[in-house]
Amino acid sequence: MKTVTIENYRADKYYPRVVRAVAALLAKSASIAPVDVFVEMNLLPSSDLESWRFGRIPYLEKVLRCNLAVASRILRILRMHVHDLNLQPSLTEYRKWGKGPKLALRFTKSGDPGVEEAYCRHFLAPGASSKRGREKLERPRTPGNGGYCG
Repeated sequence: MKTVTIENYRADKYYPRVVRAVAALLAKSASIAPVDVFVEMNLLPSSDLESWRFGRIPYLEKVLRCNLAVASRILRILRMHVHDLNLQPSLTEYRKWGKGPKLALRFTKSGDPGVEEAYCRHFLAPGASSKRGREKLERPRTPGNGGYCG
């Protein structure tokens, strides 16, 4: 498997799937989260994502429906694609949901800081703030854009 670089990422077999997932997510929200991309690509069941958020699964990669090399590849392609879309990176803390202490959630078994950061880096559309990142941006309606120009 060749390394994904800025020169070849558009030719990668996962690129079209990442592009479709990002487009679908931007139609609903002003932010892109890697976990949502994996859900949209059917590589992470939303029920498993919820179980992880409640702390019932020790680390997210345990329930991904792809190997770790593919997951890493998708994260690199995502980062390059959202850069092309001029989305702004924003680190987001993932904390356990539910009762009890709000412990930090882990994405990887190894806990590698670089990989952990890749999973928790969200991307915001221009004009969105991290507080409003989950909300769809309000844009003036003009003929032909349906109210959202993404």
